[in-house]
Amino acid sequence: MTARIALAYVGDTVDAAGYRLAGARVFTPAAGEEATALAHARDIAQVVLLSRDVAAALPRGELEAALASLQPLAVIVPEGGEISPLDPAERVRSQLGLER
Repeated sequence: MTARIALAYVGDTVDAAGYRLAGARVFTPAAGEEATALAHARDIAQVVLLSRDVAAALPRGELEAALASLQPLAVIVPEGGEISPLDPAERVRSQLGLER
């Protein structure tokens, strides 16, 4: 079995630069290539961070499957402290008053 890298980020180039400096493998897909980038990131990483824009561009079923999977763990990165309408766990925590 091939060793996986710890962290991958799939999103825009500006945020990707920061994640790259932190040691993550980054993917900045062109429009329409988001699903391919996510699949590649999931193949090589233990944790995959998705920008909100990439998550919104993915087919709903594919996004839900990635978020539900524990191997690798996939998370939508919140932007500006906002709750992502795409992440069901964030919605539930917010509705229960568990968000800060």
